[in-house]
Parts: sequence; structure tokens; C-alpha cells
Amino acid sequence: MAEAAVPKDVPKDAVSATIDLLKPQESQDKTLKIENTEKRDTLIEAEKRYQKLWEEQGVFQPDAPSLDEVPFDTNPEDLRAKHPKWFGNFAYPYMNGTLHAGHGFTASKVEFTAGFQRMIGKRTLFPLGYHVTGMPIKACADKLVREVEQFGQNFERCPVEDVIDGGPQEPPAPTQAEAKTDLTKFKATKGKAAAKSVKTKYQFQIMLAQGIPVEEIHKFADPYHWIQFFPPLAKRDLTNFGARIDWRRQFVTTDANPYYDSFVAWQMRKLKELGKIIFAKRYTIYSPKDGQACMDHDRQSGEGVGVQEYTALKMKTIQWSDSAKAILDGKLPESANAYFIPATLRPETMYGQTSCFVGPTIEYGLFHVKDNEYFVCSQRAARNMSYQPGTPGTFKEEGKINQVASFKGKDLVGTIVNAPLSVHKEVYILPMETVKDTKGTAVVTCVPSDSPDDYITSFDLAKKAEYYGIKKEWVKFDDILPIIDTPTYGNLCAKKLVEDMKIQSPKDSAKLADAKDKAYKEGFYKGTMVYGELKGKSVEDAKPLVRKQLIDAGDAFPYAEPDGKVISRSGDDCVAALLDQWYMNYGTAENGGDGEWAEKVRAHIENELNLYYPEAKNQFLRVVDWLGNWACARSYGLGSKVPWDEAVMVESLSDSTIYQAYYSFAHLLHKDMFGKEPGPLNIKPEQFNDDVWDYAFGRRERTNLPESDISKEALQTLRRHFDYWYPLDMRTSGKDLIQNHLTFNLYVHTAIFPPENWPRSFRVNGHLLLNGDKMSKSTGNFLTIAGAVEKFGADATRLALADAGDDMNDANFEETVANANILKMYELRKWCEELVREKITIANGSSYTETKEKERVRNPDVIQRQSGSERVLLDDLFDNEMNALVTETYGHYSGTMYKAALKSGYHDFTSARDFYREATKAAGIGMHEDLVKKFIELQALMIVPIASHWAEHIWLEVLKKDETIQKAQWPKVPEADARLSAARDFVRTTQSNITSAEGAAVKRLSKGKAANFDPKKEKKITIFAAQEWPAWQKKYIQMIRENYPNLDIKALSKQIDKSESKKAMPFINALKRRLDAGEPSEVVLNRELAFNELDTLRSMVPGLKQTVQKCVEVEIISVSDGGKEGVVIKEDGSKGEERKELPPQAGSAEPGSPSFAFENVESLAVR
Repeated sequence: MAEAAVPKDVPKDAVSATIDLLKPQESQDKTLKIENTEKRDTLIEAEKRYQKLWEEQGVFQPDAPSLDEVPFDTNPEDLRAKHPKWFGNFAYPYMNGTLHAGHGFTASKVEFTAGFQRMIGKRTLFPLGYHVTGMPIKACADKLVREVEQFGQNFERCPVEDVIDGGPQEPPAPTQAEAKTDLTKFKATKGKAAAKSVKTKYQFQIMLAQGIPVEEIHKFADPYHWIQFFPPLAKRDLTNFGARIDWRRQFVTTDANPYYDSFVAWQMRKLKELGKIIFAKRYTIYSPKDGQACMDHDRQSGEGVGVQEYTALKMKTIQWSDSAKAILDGKLPESANAYFIPATLRPETMYGQTSCFVGPTIEYGLFHVKDNEYFVCSQRAARNMSYQPGTPGTFKEEGKINQVASFKGKDLVGTIVNAPLSVHKEVYILPMETVKDTKGTAVVTCVPSDSPDDYITSFDLAKKAEYYGIKKEWVKFDDILPIIDTPTYGNLCAKKLVEDMKIQSPKDSAKLADAKDKAYKEGFYKGTMVYGELKGKSVEDAKPLVRKQLIDAGDAFPYAEPDGKVISRSGDDCVAALLDQWYMNYGTAENGGDGEWAEKVRAHIENELNLYYPEAKNQFLRVVDWLGNWACARSYGLGSKVPWDEAVMVESLSDSTIYQAYYSFAHLLHKDMFGKEPGPLNIKPEQFNDDVWDYAFGRRERTNLPESDISKEALQTLRRHFDYWYPLDMRTSGKDLIQNHLTFNLYVHTAIFPPENWPRSFRVNGHLLLNGDKMSKSTGNFLTIAGAVEKFGADATRLALADAGDDMNDANFEETVANANILKMYELRKWCEELVREKITIANGSSYTETKEKERVRNPDVIQRQSGSERVLLDDLFDNEMNALVTETYGHYSGTMYKAALKSGYHDFTSARDFYREATKAAGIGMHEDLVKKFIELQALMIVPIASHWAEHIWLEVLKKDETIQKAQWPKVPEADARLSAARDFVRTTQSNITSAEGAAVKRLSKGKAANFDPKKEKKITIFAAQEWPAWQKKYIQMIRENYPNLDIKALSKQIDKSESKKAMPFINALKRRLDAGEPSEVVLNRELAFNELDTLRSMVPGLKQTVQKCVEVEIISVSDGGKEGVVIKEDGSKGEERKELPPQAGSAEPGSPSFAFENVESLAVR
């Protein structure tokens, strides 16, 4: 039979279809396209040069002081006091893909801090390893094994129809770069037909999307090939990014590195010895497909979801509804006992059951559990129960469920069941439309006394019984039993809340959720039992006792399920299983954990750990409150074997808790990341035993050497490096790791190390958006670190990351900002080069204009008043502003506020230069050589933590310094002079106000409005400067002074003249706001200017004549008597003629806020 014809525009196979979509010109790429790259390429060329220089000189390879430098018996605190240090890192990345811009954002936080800490005289350590433990790599590799077997080594036998069409798709094992992103579809608006809807059904397509050549992909079927392949790419990308990482200390996790493997084994043995690792049955999120616990790092979705434990009631069926009887005909033995199984969190309320709810449209099953027992519940709940052996809900075979019949919920309505403990021994199955089949068993017992949902549903059912097809008496709404008394809501909590919150219907979901929360908290924490054997006991005490009573009587059993949907990396829908396993005894005593351990962690968070933001601290404390036991072993994936149970491996969040300690001397252990070649101490991995690790990590006295064939000097060297670098000073991470990785770090540190070696700070950040949207390959809005550096260069990328944001909210990497950084850096670099290389010095400002005309220079900025020449006010203002910005930027860096540091230390700093440059140019004097040089040097120093390559170029090539700027110290500058700062602000504001006033005149003229001033003609500016405050203000200043600090605005308002109230009240309120903000009263109430206003105005005159169009004269008048009279101030500052009958503008002048009048010169001549 002839083959069907294939359209010409459809690729012949799946590989071609996928590759076509991934071409660079793909239409879905939403990132910025850069056309002209000459300036960028110039900057990148310098970046490569300095990266090579830093590597050759070992600039980022710090070591602890040697035993020759400082005696071994020196106390660690004294050692660090004499040789200050800083040690920071970020969570080592998982190596199943290349690093994306989000990794770069988190890394930048520690990177910028490392740069700053170097400048304040500290030995600075920033190391990085690679995490390869766990399921993701193995899951991806196993998929490729199957795909190679099915389609051939290069997947040439995979038909295009498999990825263009098709029904349900098995999700590919996602890569780290795309763990949260939907990769099941590529979409394009243009291109071949195959590219219009190409689905990533297979793992090889994911690899193609990562840029792996098709002929290389089959190698990744070996999980250890991933470990060989991706770490070097991470190092390459971060090196090109300019990271100050000490690469000597790099390593991979798992048994791929025998040294790290030994370290993890020691850690696990220590925790077991300390009673922190326990073996027992416990509920755990479990993947039946993978046959092991599914922890956070093993999940495709549902990270952070834990196990919810319930009490599952057994409500024995007394009489089936007619519909259920018909369905069960011949399927249920006469001797069978069938139970409805509601799952409840409130067993103490079971005395008041009045009915049992099912969802009318939900699918239910009747499941044969064992012997003659049958359960009615959802299929999802039955599946969970089947993995919980040892409970009455155990099915015959683990993981196997035998479904005898299925019903819709509406078929079960009217069935009569027994209600354990309830005063109503027989209750009816009733409909409840808000029941969910994704929570619990989809069977809900009704207690209207204490559940707002149950109360309003019962009310609705009783009111509309005929509508629901039931009998009103089935509801028992008029026979609600008080069970719990609460101080706020009485003994019928649900009724009170429904009435108070005006809840009208079971569909008022938002109000009901709030009411449920209030009812539960009030009942549990403040409630007292008023019915039953435990009457008088607190609900908190009664709850476990009632639960035990029900279970012991055989009327209930424990049941657990995931508290949300969890999908494993292999695509499995996970359950809660009761497993024999090794687990970390995390959690409070209430959560079944080691309460004393949890309290240590809590105390460190509350009292010692710097978390930078209150929100971060609150999140950590919440995690301590809810975190429970944590399975620390698994049977599938990559990892180090559990040392006492080698059939399982240490899971990925348990081998990554205290590895920062390993960094402290990793470079002394091995020369390569795999530990194949011993390091300079020539210690082999098999020489490490627990005593050696204990000694190296400070768990033995320094004089108590372990028995070992390792030399004393080598042992002491290991100990010296740990003692020096520990504790960790700063750890950065995404905020999503608070709930596991970071909190686990605290737990294990507090268990193994003494308090002086616990972490000092964690700095968490939000996720990184790209151009305002979530990063996603499927939408074309995605950027790797390599892509960013290639597109923008390292420094432009680093500046954009600094600008992206500082707090815990999601940050935004704007490509337009990165692109603009290129231009600004290039032009600023060029300006610095020109002003040093082409400098023309003049004796004083008087010859500036003459020199400019004579030399005919392209850039007049190169004409500078020579070093040591007399300075003018503009020089002092600029110098002072530079000093102020240096101090401000230091504060921002110290607080790890990089966006703020970038603003003050770069953008504001260059703006200050711009103002100075334009002001001195307008004044016809040019800049001062000393200040130009100071600006260039300070700019390089202030930006080096962020734009280190640019700063290095200025330092070495422009300023001709002897050694790298990476060794330079933070600049020391004089304290800023408040008077000069005030004068600077005055100059800027005054110039701006004059420009605005002139602009308003131009606008009036353009609209054809009559005016006696034409701004297009030659003009004179008269500046009116008041030497005293208006009399009415003095009066109210005195009033405030007499009543301060007990200011009663209402009382003061009664003392104000009615004729002045419109201006007096805003004036008084403004002063009060300043006082309330903490500004000193003497500053607020004395209102003395910090500078000489008239002298400052005189210094501005030459510049105003240059900057204001056609300004030929500027006159300054010192006004008095509210602007009614004044005196002219001459050029030398002396007083000139007196003036009467000044224009209205003079009356609006106040000290520090002059007013202006504009006149045309020809009008003056006529007058």
C-alpha cells in the first residue's frame, strides 16, 4: 500500500520539527534585539582581559592566615580580629541545565557584597559547588534510555506526528532551568506547519531546547554524563559574568566526589548519634511510580506541600437509598459491613453529628478493604489508604484497591448510617454542593454547632428540602447540640458566626472560609467541652483523647493525604504513605518533632540571625511552627549512601545543609571538583574518619588530635581554615527555599556546631521577572546568564541586576536598562579617558573662554583649571556633594541595598558631575583639575562592587594605578558640610525655578496671551532675596515654640486670626510634621539658613547669563518689609541703591526661596 503523501512544509521527523522551532529567528522570542554592537563589544573586550588578569593573579583565592603567620593556639576570635574576614555564598545550583538570569540575580547579592567587603579590609571568600543529588538528573537520564531504545541514537525514528498531534502527553522530566515552567508546548506565529504546535513529549526535545546537539544527546542517558557536562558550563558562565568566586573550592555532591561523600556520611552519623535521625513508620509524600518518598526537590509541582493527618470515621450503613440499592444489586454480600468514611480534623465535635454530606456530582466508589469490610469514599482517598499499612484502613495488598461499585453522590442521598459518639445514632446522607473530591475522602460529617459550612448548608437544606429531593426531618436542623463553649461566640459558635457575618448561602465561600478559621481557632485555643465524658476539659486537651477513644473502639482510624496536589519529577500523582524510613526529627513537639531542637532554631532566628527584612523573619518563624519530620533517605536517584543502611541514599535536601563548612578547606582536599586528585595536603579520602572530621570542624579541642595517619601539620591546617572562615557571614537564596533548604541549614548547624559557628545572616530575594513578565521558554521570554553576558556584556548585566530590586518582592530585569547601561558606561569611560589624556590646564578661570576659542577643542571639558589653583563656590559645592555621596553609598552597600547604592554611587554621582560641568562651563571658568581627577577615582571605587570590569579599566588604564582595583580600599573622604549641601540644593532649585518661570512665560506667549515680556528677546532677570521671614509666620513660629512639645493643633487653631487661617494652618501643620518626624526643634523653629543666600546668588550670576537665553543682565535685590522695599546688591557684595515700590513678585520671596521678575532690555531703555 502506498504511503500517504506528506505536505512539503512539514518536517520529516520530530527532531527537525523541534530544531526548526528553536532557531534564533523564531518569532516567539520576546527578548530585546540589539543592532549596533560596537560599543558593547569594546566593553566586552576589556572584560575578558581583566577576567584573565584576575585569574592569573589569583585575586579571588583567599586563604586563612598560615600557621607561620599566626600561631596555631591563637583563639579564632583573636585571629579574625587581627585578620578580618567575610565568607558568603549562595545555594549551590542544581546541575541539570545551564544557569539562567534568576541564578545570576541571587548570585549577584553575594557577589556585590563580596566586592564591597574586600574594600573595607576583609579577606573575602566566595566559593561555589554543584548540587547533583536527587531524582531530576536520574529521571531525565532514564527517559533518554527509553527514547534511545525506541527511536535510535539520534532519535531519527521518532515520527513527526508524535510531537505535532496526539492525545494525552506524558510530561517530560523538567530541567532545573524550567522546573516551574510549562514546557509541554512550543508555539509560534510563523514558520512551517510543524512549528505551529510542537509538543515537547520527549526528553530529547528538552535537551535540544537546552542547546545540546542531537548527536550528543544520547550520552545523557548516563546520569554521570550530566555531572561531567553542566558544572564546567556553570563555571564558564559565572566567570564571564565576573564573579569573584574561588574556583579552587568547587566540588560536586554525591559519591562522584569521594571526599564530599565521606563528609556527608560523617554528617549523617553525627545526626544519628545525636538522636536527630530516627527510624520509624511515618506519613510521607510518596510516589508509587518511583517507589520512594517524594521530597521537595523531587517534585515537578507541589513544592512545600506536606502531609495532612485526619481522623477517618467509620459510619456503618444501616439502610441504603433506593438508587444505591439498585446499583449494588448482586455486588455486595449479605454479611458485608459497608462504611461511609468522612475524614475530620475535629474529632472532639463528633457528639453533635446530625447528618453526613456527599457531593451530588462527585464519583464515589465502594471499595473492598478486607474480610467483610467495605468503604465508601473517593477513588483518590482509597488510593491514599492503600499505601498506609498498619491502620484499619489497610487494603489487602499495598497499592491495590478493589472497587466493587461506583456511584454518583446523588445516588447515595437518603442512605441511613450510624454516627459514632453522636446523640443522633442514625443520620442521613445528604447533598452538599461545596464538597470537593480533592480534599479528604469527599465524605463530610455534619456538625452544625461548630462548623459554619455545616450550619449554613443544613439551614439551606431544611429551607429547600423539596428542591433538594429530601425530607426536612432528615436534616435535624432544629436539634443542634451545644458541644463547645467559647468566650467570644458562646456554645453555638457556627450559628453565631453565620449570623454576625451575615452569611446567606453555602456559596458565600470567602466569608465561610473566614468564619471556619475563626471558629476553629476560637474553639481549639479557648474552647471548653460542655458535653460528653470530657465535659469541663479544654478542647486542646480533649481533642487527642476523643480521637483515641474513637480509634480504640474501632469507630475510626488514622488517615493521611498530601495537603495539596503533588506531582513527582516522573509525572506521578503522589500519595501519603505510611513508611518505615529514616527521617530528620525536625519540628516542634506539637508536630511530633524534637521540641528542644526546634526551640534552639527559633531562638537563633529571633535573637541572632540577621534576615534583613521583617517579612523574612516572620516566614522563617512560621516554617518553624509548621515544619515536621523529614524523610532523609531515598532509593532512587543520585546521592551518597546512608552509611548504616547502604540500600538507600541521602536525599537532596539532607546532604546540602552544612556544606558551607566543607568550603572552608575544600581546596586543600582535592584539586578537581570530582576529588580525583588530592590537594596540597595530600590527604586521601579513605584517611578521613569521624574523629578527623570532628577535629577539622571544631568538635574537638584544638589540642586533642585524633588518631590518624594524617600529619599533625595537615590536621592543624584544616582546623585553622575552618576556625578562620566559620561562621558563615552571609547566605543568599530565593525566598522559596525558606520552607526547606534554609531552615534545614539552621537545624543541622544548631545540632552539630556550637552557637559561635551558627550562620550570621541569610538574605533572601524574590523571583526575577524578565521585562516585567515571568521568565518562560515556552513564551520566548527567557534569558540565561550566558545569554545576558553575550547580549549586554558582564557589567551592563550586573548593573541591570543591581537595578532590578533589593527586597523580597519579585524583581525585574529590564533589557532596555541593560542596553542603556552599555551606552552610559561607554560614554563615561570615553569621557574619563579624554579628560586625562587630552587635558589642557589653565592658570585660572578667566582664560577658559579664550583657551576654548584658541584651541578649538572638540570637548571643552578637557580645559581645566590647573591643580592647586584657587577654588570657587561651584568647586566647593561639587566636592562636598561627592563626599556626601561617597558616605551615602557606603551606607547602602553596608546594608546590602544594591539598587540604592547604584543610584547614589553611580547615577547621582554622574548627575553631580553633569551639574558641575555645565555650571562651570556656563560661568566661563571650566572644571577644576583636582576635582576631575577626584571624580574619576571615586567613581571607579564606588562602582567596583557592581561594575568591576569598567572600574578596573579606569583604575589601570586611565589612572595608571599599580595594581588591580580589586585590592583597593573604600575611599576616605571628609564629612559632608551641611552648609554646602544646603547651598547646593539652593543653587539647583533656584536655577530650576528660573527656568520654569521663563518657560511659563513662553507658554503664555505661544497661546497668544497679552504679556509685557517677550522671552525671545534680550532680557534682564531681577532676583528678590528676602532676609527675614514674613511677620505673620514669625507670630505662629512663636506660638508653636511656646506650646512645644505638647502641640494641640485643635487648640492652636482657635488662636489664629480668621483672616490668616487659610495660610496659617497649612504652615503650622507643615512645621508639626517636621517635628513629628524627629527633626530637631531648633532647626525647625529657628529657620536659619545654613549658607549665605546673597553670596550664593552672586556666584550664580555668570552661569545664569550663559544658561538663560538672551539674558544680558542679572540684578539681585535684598528685600525687606514684606517685599515693599529693598537694596541692590553689587557684584562685589556691597549694598547699592535703595529701591521703593518693588513689583508684586518681591512680596513672595522668603529666605532660601527667592522670587524673580523678567523684563526685556528694550523696555528698560524706553523707561
